[in-house]
Amino acid sequence: MQTDSPAAGPKPRLQRLAEALMVLALAGMVIAVFVNVVLRYVFHTSIVSYEEISRLLFVWLVAIGAIVAAFEGSHLGFDLVTSRVRPAARKLLFWLSQLLVLACMGLLLSGSWDQVQAGLNSFSTVLGYPLALGAAATLVLAVGLIVVTLRDLRRGAPADNHAETSVE
Repeated sequence: MQTDSPAAGPKPRLQRLAEALMVLALAGMVIAVFVNVVLRYVFHTSIVSYEEISRLLFVWLVAIGAIVAAFEGSHLGFDLVTSRVRPAARKLLFWLSQLLVLACMGLLLSGSWDQVQAGLNSFSTVLGYPLALGAAATLVLAVGLIVVTLRDLRRGAPADNHAETSVE
């Protein structure tokens, strides 16, 4: 688990904002689900709109969380091959993988944009919000991961925030 040490420096303002939004989304989800569970089991009723709210908050929580994890270099990595090759080959594999990530994020961006446009004229069943609001989460995710990938390509290496852990 990563701790904020003075050597690491303060977190950027945008990252703190993203983490605060994640906390709010998670708190909203917990409250909505808890209230509905209590209402169902105690009063044999529920608030249907809370299900839509919690679902929408979950989608945004995952999207923002994936971006924050990418900025921190906290996504799972698989280095079975790269740990066994020479540095020049490792660098080539890094560039190749990042270009593949950019291609995938480009496809996600294009598809998400199409979904946002289609969702502008479709509305949720209970609350009536445009479904583009949910689809916009993947649009934001794609843009965020493109920014992280371009940053890593400019550096020539991914973020190095992995704590050295050993299993004993």
